[in-house]
Amino acid sequence: MATALLALSGTITARAKAPDMRRVNDAAVADEGMPRTLSQYGFFADGARQVPSERVTPYALNTPLWSDGAEKLRFIYLPEGTRLTADGEGLLQFPVGAAIVKTFAFGEGAARRLIETRVLLHRADGWTALPYRWNAEQTEATLALAGGRVDLVTPAGEAISYAIPNKNQCKSCHSKDGTVIPIGPKARNLSVRWMGDMVKAGWLDRLPPGGATMPVWAGYAGSSPAAPFARAYLDANCAHCHQPGGGASNSGLDLRWEQSDPHAIGIMKRPVAAGRGAGGHEFSILPGQPDRSILLYRMNSAEPGVAMPELGKASVDTHGVAVVRRWIAEMQPK
Repeated sequence: MATALLALSGTITARAKAPDMRRVNDAAVADEGMPRTLSQYGFFADGARQVPSERVTPYALNTPLWSDGAEKLRFIYLPEGTRLTADGEGLLQFPVGAAIVKTFAFGEGAARRLIETRVLLHRADGWTALPYRWNAEQTEATLALAGGRVDLVTPAGEAISYAIPNKNQCKSCHSKDGTVIPIGPKARNLSVRWMGDMVKAGWLDRLPPGGATMPVWAGYAGSSPAAPFARAYLDANCAHCHQPGGGASNSGLDLRWEQSDPHAIGIMKRPVAAGRGAGGHEFSILPGQPDRSILLYRMNSAEPGVAMPELGKASVDTHGVAVVRRWIAEMQPK
């Protein structure tokens, strides 16, 4: 991860010195309408190799959302003369005309296949989320308003039917109080080095105080304290719905990183409307008893109607489950 972040840092500097690169089509990003193909935006100088265009900057998250083990290539686009604004350790604020681009890929080297690219476009009337599906030739991605299915094998060797979300499903995860918003680039979940380089490039107004508080997930080891990694995992994978104003706010769970109330994060909390998803268990988290905790039960399932998250996975993240299991097991029984 450290090597990757250093590479990103170098890319930001290089990008600022490369005026001859392909430029993004600002009208496609900022105007109303839904471009039929990904190439119409001009985000990439080389889409198949994911080489970004001018003012399209790669970034990484300390603790990313897990999606069946997919490799994710993340980019931010800022129009000329604009920059990001820091808002404490929360979401960076994007100017109108900006975009967030995320490509999902499986396989390595020559065997790597781009499956989909999701774009979030910040327009004058708010954010618009659109999914694009890559063709077999890896030459273009086409708007997939209805989503789609792709049969593939995960890095863990499991054959799955991978789901590309439809436009409404994109909205369901990226919604707070009925408004579409980004969920990934929070200052607390971004590298201090990356943010510092963005400030130097003039693309971020300031280095947020107290930023990058969430741990680097790739740095987890068996001897690492489980609590910060488990809380960061729940923030990245669950809190976009499980927070006030989120799509699952009726559950009463608030799994955001900044939430400190034990009951709000599920400790000794009885379910509100889990149904069969509760698995016969009484509490979201029962301290010292991971196998009697609803939260872990649902994380450890890929069965529709039981599995959490409901969208974005067709298999179980065994590593994430193991970290959350250890966190619950280490809690003092009530």
